[in-house]
Amino acid sequence: MSKTSTPAETPLLQVSNLTRIFDVSKPWLNRVVEREPKQFLRAVDNVSFEIRKGETLALVGESGSGKSTVAKMLVGLLDPSEGTILFDGQPMIMNSSERMMELRKRFQMIFQSPYASLNPRWKVADIIAEPMIVLGVEKDSAKIEARVDDLLGLVGLSAADGSKFPHEFSGGQRQRIAIARALSSSPEFIVCDEPTSALDVSVQAQILNLMRDLQDQLGLTYLFISHDLSVVRHMANRIGVLYLGALVEIADSKELFKAPQHPYTRMLLDAVPDLEMTGRQRKEVEGEIPNPINPPSGCTFHPRCPFANDRCKREVPLWTQTRTGVAACHGVEEGRIPSAEMA
Repeated sequence: MSKTSTPAETPLLQVSNLTRIFDVSKPWLNRVVEREPKQFLRAVDNVSFEIRKGETLALVGESGSGKSTVAKMLVGLLDPSEGTILFDGQPMIMNSSERMMELRKRFQMIFQSPYASLNPRWKVADIIAEPMIVLGVEKDSAKIEARVDDLLGLVGLSAADGSKFPHEFSGGQRQRIAIARALSSSPEFIVCDEPTSALDVSVQAQILNLMRDLQDQLGLTYLFISHDLSVVRHMANRIGVLYLGALVEIADSKELFKAPQHPYTRMLLDAVPDLEMTGRQRKEVEGEIPNPINPPSGCTFHPRCPFANDRCKREVPLWTQTRTGVAACHGVEEGRIPSAEMA
C-alpha cells in the first residue's frame, strides 16, 4: 500500500458539503390531475472528505447509497446541487474553459463495466489516444503512437494489441485497456468506480494488483468506489462508509476492520465471508435501504439499528470523534454502544 503524505500537506482533493438532488417528479399534467406535489431525491447529502496525495480513500455502501453519484460529480459528469470540490486548492467548477481544461488533464475515471465503457467501433490505440488528443496533452502523431505502445506495455498488454478492437479481448484485458486510457493524460488523481465488480474473482485480483503497482510507480491518488469490503480492505488507506447518500463513518482501513464504530459499518462487516476460518459467526445484512424520496426522520439508519432510541428517531447525528476516526451516531457519541473487536 502506498504511503500517505504528512497531515501538514494540503489535500489533493477537498470535498465540502457535497449534495446532489434529483427531480423525480411525474410529468406536469399528471401532477395536476392527481394533485401531487413535486418529488425530489437527495442522492448525496452533505458529504465531506479529503484525500491526500498518494493515498487511496474508498467509499463503500450498499447499492443506492450514492457512491457512483459522488464519483460522477468529482469528475464533472454531474453538477453538484450544493457544496464545493477543490482539486489541489482550485475549484473544480470554473468560468474559464481553458483553466478547467488544464485542471481536467490531472484527473481521470475508470468505469465499472469494461464492456460498456469502450467504444466497440474504435481500435484500442484510438481509444487510449483519445484523452491525449481531446485534452491537448500531445499533438505529434508519432509521439502519441509511442505513448500508446508504452501504456499498453505498462498495463500488461503488447503494442500489437493497439490494432485490435475491444471485442477481441476478455473482460480483464478490456479493463486493462480502460486503465491505459485513464493514464494517457498522465493524471495525478483517478476515480475508480467499482472497477472490478464486473470481472471474475481470479481476474479481480490481477487488476487490483496492477492498480496498486501503478499507484506506487506513478504516485497516483485514488478514490475507490466499491460495495465489496474484501476488495477495499487491500486497496484503501482510509474508508468512508455511505448510507442513504450520507457518510456515517470515516476511519483508517485497518482500524475500521478491527473495531468498527457505527452500527451500519458493523452490519456490513458481519456479512463478509470468514475466509480466514476464525470461527466468528457471520450474518446477512438485515433490512433494506429506505425510500430515498421519503427518508426516515432523525438518523436515517434508525429503522435497521439494534441500538436506536427515541433520540435517534428525532435528531440527525453530528460527527463524533472516535478512536479510529469519526462517526455520525448518537449511540457512539453517548457511549452506549458496546465496543466491537472484529476477527
